[in-house]
Amino acid sequence: MTMKTALILAASLAMTASAAFAHAHLTAEMPADKATVAAPTDLMLTFSEDVSLKFTGVKVTGPAKAEVAQGTPSLSQGDTVLTVPLQGTLGLGTYTVDWHALSTDGHKTHGTYTFTVK
Repeated sequence: MTMKTALILAASLAMTASAAFAHAHLTAEMPADKATVAAPTDLMLTFSEDVSLKFTGVKVTGPAKAEVAQGTPSLSQGDTVLTVPLQGTLGLGTYTVDWHALSTDGHKTHGTYTFTVK
């Protein structure tokens, strides 16, 4: 391999890696995935980069697939932490959190996790 080819290959790999990291990935959640907890009053989702509040959110469903009512979400810590107040008291059982996010650079991500209320 020539030096020129090696440089082009290295530059291509660097650009591909940069693009792969340009999404707001979920790095932490509270309650944590698969955790068993007392009924939380809010959810906190931490992303790897700033997200847009207008296009980021969650849907929480309970044991009977009923949707959990939410208050007004907010962002903190440089727009990387989404806090979602939960209305009412969650009953016993497993809850599913379906989340979606739009990073401030325009990339969309989504995912799902669960927690159990004891």
